[in-house]
Amino acid sequence: MSYGGHEGKFYYVVESPYGTTPENPAMKGIEIVENLEPELDPSNLKLRGVGSRDLAAIRKGVRKVGLKVAYVLPSDDILNFLKGVITLDSHTVEIVYEKPYEVPQIIDLRLTGCRFDKASVACSVEDVIKANAELIGQDFAAEAEKISGATYTDNGGAVPWDDSYVSRGAADGTAQVVTEEATDWKFTIENNLKRVPVIRNTNGHLLKYLQERHRTLAGELTFDFEGIGAYEDVINDTEFSVQLGIGPNWAPKYALFKYCKWDKVGTPTKIEDLVSVKLPFTAREVELEGV
Repeated sequence: MSYGGHEGKFYYVVESPYGTTPENPAMKGIEIVENLEPELDPSNLKLRGVGSRDLAAIRKGVRKVGLKVAYVLPSDDILNFLKGVITLDSHTVEIVYEKPYEVPQIIDLRLTGCRFDKASVACSVEDVIKANAELIGQDFAAEAEKISGATYTDNGGAVPWDDSYVSRGAADGTAQVVTEEATDWKFTIENNLKRVPVIRNTNGHLLKYLQERHRTLAGELTFDFEGIGAYEDVINDTEFSVQLGIGPNWAPKYALFKYCKWDKVGTPTKIEDLVSVKLPFTAREVELEGV
């Protein structure tokens, strides 16, 4: 009998050392996950030789493990998972498909050695704050039972748009002033991880480690068109900071992007709609409050 998305759950725990699931782990879950996409690619080597039109052999290459997850940012312990894009902690990720029979039928997918390659967070009027994360892992296992000795806790709730805010300040992040013009915001942090295998005769098909490289910090604000300020910023080559609220009023958190410049300014104008300003920016530094 097939499994449906309603029978899947997503859990994670921080590893130590890299690629090793802790004993009796306290697994954390995210209650509202909209999309999960685990991926396993054996990178097969397809070998050919003279004397035949067909392949001579197929041999496994470096195992490539990946995960894409789209979720609603939980109001419970908001940054518990997302902070990994800054700390670069490695995680064991567990995706559990379970049918609630008297004797539960379980498919348990375990991805170990997972680090954040990329994370994006977005907020729009009349919506909740959502995140998309892309992780790269070291190994993958498929089991018929959950992790032995593990406990499971879900982080629930959601952060609506009216608990967020947008502010701008000096390039170093000081002197923040809230602006009430934005209708949408989003940001992306990309670590550009590199898979690093080495020649070895034990687990040679697995990565030795995942190495972070140059970091990309980018975002975009959408404003109602109320003035020429953004155009003046570009003309005058102005550097600034942007702070985005990502937590509920009772537990406020934020993402602070420093030393930013607008990449470009556009004001698409349509006869049947209000004029809006699209403002993509690039930053040199980022800070997640509490990380």
